Amino acid sequence: MPADESRSAPAEDLPYRVELWGNGDGELSGIERVVARAASAQLAHAIFRAVRDEHPGRRITLREGERIVADSREA
Repeated sequence: MPADESRSAPAEDLPYRVELWGNGDGELSGIERVVARAASAQLAHAIFRAVRDEHPGRRITLREGERIVADSREA
């Protein structure tokens, strides 16, 4: 096993996640999927901006644990 693999954390252990919300009948229907996870705040914010630009009009959230760090509805 390469040395880099032994230091990699499972995706579930990464503290930040970027979520794409579903739209059901004009209303938010909850989290559709976790688009990405990240180890650092800087990377997580860059991913959040990219996903927001890729899905205009959709709700995108960035969370650290259960705390919402950024929300496209507030941008």
